[in-house]
Amino acid sequence: MMEPALPDSEPANAPPPQAAGGTLHFLLLALAGQRCALPRAAVRELLPLPLLSRPPGLPPVLAGFANLGGEPLPVLHAARLLGLAALAPEQGQDALYRHIVVLELGGTRAGLLVDRVLDLLAAPAGSLRPVPPDRTLNGCVAAGLPDPGGTEAGGLLPVLDPARLLLAEERAVLQGLTEAARARAAEWTAG
Repeated sequence: MMEPALPDSEPANAPPPQAAGGTLHFLLLALAGQRCALPRAAVRELLPLPLLSRPPGLPPVLAGFANLGGEPLPVLHAARLLGLAALAPEQGQDALYRHIVVLELGGTRAGLLVDRVLDLLAAPAGSLRPVPPDRTLNGCVAAGLPDPGGTEAGGLLPVLDPARLLLAEERAVLQGLTEAARARAAEWTAG
């Protein structure tokens, strides 16, 4: 028998529906002095931080574009996106260990620039918990995951929901900027 769909009026801080039994897998990230988790199923690739091109006129949340197999990959500053920008390292030795987590964001492939990818976590299904509205990181946190290291306040790791990272308007702008980067790159290779 199928479970009924959740109503659209579901509070933003309610955990996502979970299957009974089984195991959930998450990628553990270091981000602006705290740890966060992303559902492993949402992650397409992990990249060490390459040289990024940053054409003029990009919004501050866009770190630049990585050349991924000849295609521009927009790379977003995850800390800025989540309202944690003041704590994010921009340069120095810590920048050597940064990673790009490649995701699909509503039909747009993009990278999230994070301080470090730390680990893979497995958690029993049913372990996700609601988070208080003041801990949703600009509404991007879907749930809290009990912290196996016990270092996060409240004992819960914020679980980011890739579908909440960008508004529809932001995705449209990002697609336009990516097309412009693709056209710019094509001008340099034409000849």
